[in-house]
Amino acid sequence: MGRFDGRIAVVTGAARGIGLGVATRFAEEGASVAVLDLDEDQAAKAAASLGSDNGQKHLGISCDVSDSASVQAAVARVVSEVGGLHILVNNAGITRDNLLFKMSDDDWDQVIAVHLRGAFLMSRAAQKVFVEQKFGKVVCLSSVSALGNRGQANYAAAKMGIQGFVRTLAIELGPYGVNVNAIAPGFIASDMTDATAARVGMSVEDFRAAAAGRNPVRRVGFPEDIAAAAAFLCSNEASYITGQTLYVDGGAKLVS
Repeated sequence: MGRFDGRIAVVTGAARGIGLGVATRFAEEGASVAVLDLDEDQAAKAAASLGSDNGQKHLGISCDVSDSASVQAAVARVVSEVGGLHILVNNAGITRDNLLFKMSDDDWDQVIAVHLRGAFLMSRAAQKVFVEQKFGKVVCLSSVSALGNRGQANYAAAKMGIQGFVRTLAIELGPYGVNVNAIAPGFIASDMTDATAARVGMSVEDFRAAAAGRNPVRRVGFPEDIAAAAAFLCSNEASYITGQTLYVDGGAKLVS
């Protein structure tokens, strides 16, 4: 018997990386999972990979989290086709790194739109279901970059905004049985960090090794590490935790 038997979870940006790791963990623990991603084919493939040993129904949906109509349609489809909604993980994200004097308007706007506007739109749509049923779990992905990181003014602003966002939603939605928290990952081995390695002219191996050397546990993180934290925060065991940001970074924040 899994912690999420009978629960229905939506994970955004879940066709790969951290999102897929989170979706996989929820499915392993009994949830039906809606995989939302811009790429519908990849979303469908990811949903199919989750398996349904316990009779779950997984669904891949194309969704632009920065577009209100797209979000409303996706959430309505989950409720209609899967049968409800209990958990939302706002994971979708992009990077457009550059130093401030080189950063374009589009670099700024796109990152804020996907991370911050996306979390707002998805949470606003989901809370309608959560408030009516007096139950819901929301986890938003922040980042250690929220504390500031060279070349990431847009990303850092969005990720720190997430932390204020979840604190406010926790206050507003707590009386309706809804918990809202954030996870701030450190370095996670993923397509996104591999792309950063290529951009700075390092091999993936060297880039990961350098990141591992900057935290006390001397390893990089993996999507499974974030998935474990998300599973806990969305479980009944965490029902007295809300408005918090959990740093999952191997202790990097302690020595930075």
